[in-house]
Amino acid sequence: MSQLDTRTGIAYEPRTSVAAEVNPSIADCRGRRVGILIVTYNAVSTLIPVLKRIPPIVWDNVEEVVVFDDASQDGTFELAMGLKAVTDIPKLHVLKHPRNLGYGGNQKAGYRYFIEKGFDVVILLHGDGQYAPEVLARMYHPLVAGEADAVFGSRMMRMYGGPLKGGMPLYKYVGNRILTIFENRLLGLQLTEFHSGYRAYNLHALAQIDFSKMTNDFHFDTEIIIKLHHQRKTIVEVPIPTYYGTELCRVDGLKYAKDVVRAVWRYQQTCRSIQRAPEFAEYYVHYPIKHSRRSSHDYARRFTGANNDVLDIGCGEGFFAAELVRDGNRVSGVDALPEASQKAILQQYVSMDLNAPAGTLLEKLDGRQFDRILLLDVLEHLVRPEQLLSAARDALRNDGFVVVSLPNVANFTVRLLLLMGRFDYAERGIMDRTHLHFYTRKTARRMLESCGYQILETRATIIPIEIALGLVPSNPLVRVLAAMVGVITAILPKLFGYQFVFLARKK
Repeated sequence: MSQLDTRTGIAYEPRTSVAAEVNPSIADCRGRRVGILIVTYNAVSTLIPVLKRIPPIVWDNVEEVVVFDDASQDGTFELAMGLKAVTDIPKLHVLKHPRNLGYGGNQKAGYRYFIEKGFDVVILLHGDGQYAPEVLARMYHPLVAGEADAVFGSRMMRMYGGPLKGGMPLYKYVGNRILTIFENRLLGLQLTEFHSGYRAYNLHALAQIDFSKMTNDFHFDTEIIIKLHHQRKTIVEVPIPTYYGTELCRVDGLKYAKDVVRAVWRYQQTCRSIQRAPEFAEYYVHYPIKHSRRSSHDYARRFTGANNDVLDIGCGEGFFAAELVRDGNRVSGVDALPEASQKAILQQYVSMDLNAPAGTLLEKLDGRQFDRILLLDVLEHLVRPEQLLSAARDALRNDGFVVVSLPNVANFTVRLLLLMGRFDYAERGIMDRTHLHFYTRKTARRMLESCGYQILETRATIIPIEIALGLVPSNPLVRVLAAMVGVITAILPKLFGYQFVFLARKK
């Protein structure tokens, strides 16, 4: 079946099995600026057939079809330029990278191109013919209809008979299913396929993703799913036919599988603040919420109670404040950040320098006073911590309590390092390089008492086993080790305590 499209000068030659997919109501762009990104590398024999399979009605509704040639070693670029010259299609643009950027790098360049030109939607199409241009309208329809932020074509959905019927090799099918099950379980998704390269994106959602450190390799597709999911974007799948021709596969299956597993692992380690993977660095929290028992946040939550007016000084983005709100507390926050991402749950947010003179805090709060004031992992970072302690006392009701957590520099790990002649700073923990003061239990108590507080309770926290081992707190091994360390810490708190948490009131 072949018909000449007089508007483009390209003969439309769809595959008969999917030709019926051209539907005017689905193809309507609804006033949105839609672009097609065709990524190519050595596709001299397949590019023209791909362009011929784009339905005329899709040409009518898209604004640009851009071929991004990734420094092909054959005549792909010259062929595309020749086609453009012969047909004179205004919507067809051809670009070539001077050096090979890789599969992910080529995509990133294409997305930046469309974002910078103010497009609304982009569809990723491969120049090797593996994905059906006939269903392009189905790919972008949920985006222009406002139903999704990303659309993935799935070969695992059965509308077209499934992947094996379309020629997918059995070993690839099995590998695809295993990886998809693994990724779904660890990421909390329910996609039928993670590894299709046929995708469409809302470019306004894509513009919120940091591409700068993401891979240029084939698992870029996995990293972008992870980021979309993390940022709560809506992902939908549409069925697509499977087609495997004679094109050369440039993907090393074993390396790809390893890279995919590694990407998911690095994302989870970053979210748990165990390591900061560069590609997911924006999701790293320097001081994450510790949900394990006998942690500083566990004790702080117990000391705070419920249904209180709480001031969280050094609240950061407000993640712990959100947990206190769920307990029925009314929480206000203070931090040096211009804004807190969880500001919506706060009664009030005050942005101020925590090293400011003592009267500044009460002035910023308009003289308000609170039942509980939290100073968690804050004082050790300040030039004059006594100044903030005095300011907090003025903002505390007469029957209120202050909760303070401070690291224990006398912990056995620091002692062992000193014994070996080492006093090395780290990214966080007791030896955080941003700490300006170090405390033992005795010196911490002395500081609180000198600032006008009476200490009512002191709790020694345990070393965060889950962070040290890179596991979740619910892991059986973590729970057993935490229980053992908890007993030892209770017996020798000054030696094994990781932090000290104090509950105090005005003298």
